Amino acid sequence: MSPQTQKSSLNKAQQKYLDQMSSPLTFWFGMLSKLPTAIFWRLRIKSLSLEKCQVTIPYFWRSQNPFKSIYFAAMAGAAELSTGALCQLAMAGKGKFSMLVVDFRAQYSKKANQKITFTCDQGLELNEIIDSLKPNETNQLTMVSVGINEDGDEVARFFVTWSFKRKS
Repeated sequence: MSPQTQKSSLNKAQQKYLDQMSSPLTFWFGMLSKLPTAIFWRLRIKSLSLEKCQVTIPYFWRSQNPFKSIYFAAMAGAAELSTGALCQLAMAGKGKFSMLVVDFRAQYSKKANQKITFTCDQGLELNEIIDSLKPNETNQLTMVSVGINEDGDEVARFFVTWSFKRKS
C-alpha cells in the first residue's frame, strides 16, 4: 500500500495517532508520561503504518549491560513498542478497547552491540482481528518483532501475545 493510499484509508483518529507518533516532540512527551524508559533508552519510531512498525534502539551507555551489549529489557521494550504502536493505531477511532500483554517470549541469536531496528509487520492481520470484534468479545494475537542490526543480521526475535477486548 502506497503512503498516499494508506493516508486515505486511515480514519481521523488513526491519522491523529500517526501524526503524534511521527512528531519527535509529541512522541517524547507521550513517552515521558506513559513509558519513561523509552526516553531513557532513546527508542525511536522509525516508521509506522497500517501494515508495520519499526522501532530503533541505539547501542550506548544507557541501553548497555555489563557485557557490552544492549540490555535484554531495553530490547524487549523496543520490541513491545513496535507491536503496541500497531495495536494503538489499529484501535484508534474504532470504539473502546482494552488490551493487555498475556504472554511474552524472546529468542536471542547474536550479540546486540550496535543500533537495532525492531520490525513487526502484522498490522493487516491485527486490523482484521480488531475490526471483527463485537462488544464484550475478546481475541488474542501473538505478534512477532524481529530485531536486525546495522549489518543486516538478526539479533533477536520477540513474541508478544496481546489480548484485546472490545468494550460495550
